[in-house]
Amino acid sequence: MTLLETYVFRNSGKILAYALLISLSIFVLFPLLFSLSQSFMTNQEVNRWPPPMIPTEPTLDSYRQLFTQPDLKLPIWLRNSLFAAAAYTTAVIVICAPAAYAFARLRFPGNNLLFGLLLLTIMIPGQVTLIPNFLLMRDLKFLDTFHALIWPGAANVFGVFLLRQFFMQIPRELEEAAVLDGASYWGRFRHVILPLSTNALTALGIFVFLAHYNDLLWPFVVTNSLEMRTLPVGLQVLNSSYAGQYRPLVLAGAVFATVPIVVVYIIFQRRIIKGVALTGMGGR
Repeated sequence: MTLLETYVFRNSGKILAYALLISLSIFVLFPLLFSLSQSFMTNQEVNRWPPPMIPTEPTLDSYRQLFTQPDLKLPIWLRNSLFAAAAYTTAVIVICAPAAYAFARLRFPGNNLLFGLLLLTIMIPGQVTLIPNFLLMRDLKFLDTFHALIWPGAANVFGVFLLRQFFMQIPRELEEAAVLDGASYWGRFRHVILPLSTNALTALGIFVFLAHYNDLLWPFVVTNSLEMRTLPVGLQVLNSSYAGQYRPLVLAGAVFATVPIVVVYIIFQRRIIKGVALTGMGGR
């Protein structure tokens, strides 16, 4: 057996794993790269069959039209999406973290029963509560405002569950030491639990932010004016208006919407991976 054959035999598992990961990466990246490539093509080139993979004469016409069309306000829609997602994420963390700590550490009658009932609400489809939430927003005069994009769903059951599981991993001895120093429940939560939970809080914040940033249905229902649309709603309008006549414009809009998500992942990729690994552990 040659040296190469010996190496392949001993590392066959790694080679297969890397081959599988490379194949999956190509499968995931191909649509994104193809959309990026076609956004630099002319309309005639995009509609050619078979479609070319690389533009013969790259052009920025679709991007110019994207920011000059009077019915397309992508910078405003991007601002709305970022602001609404950031505010919603902040509200989720502020509300869910104390609730998760109460379920993880406080002992009161019906603790587990109440937590189980809370988890049951995860199984209720969002479409079931869509009309009641809409009527509530209407009665509160929140329609077509940021309030309608931020407050519904801020008491996030998944966030409570995720943080509770993480808080239960923190040794109680650390809190007992704080109790000896005279710390209250709030003091223990603020000075012991929160500093040790930055990875879980960051992971939850990123997941919630991206989910809200990509949400289409609820913003589509509660926003009416052009200036209050979020980016996913704007892209849907862009697709319905221009997909048939100028597809590179739609692809340019899709690329524009993807950039913030890619930037967020590049910045927080270590936090995301570490947070997923930590919050994926079961509670005691």
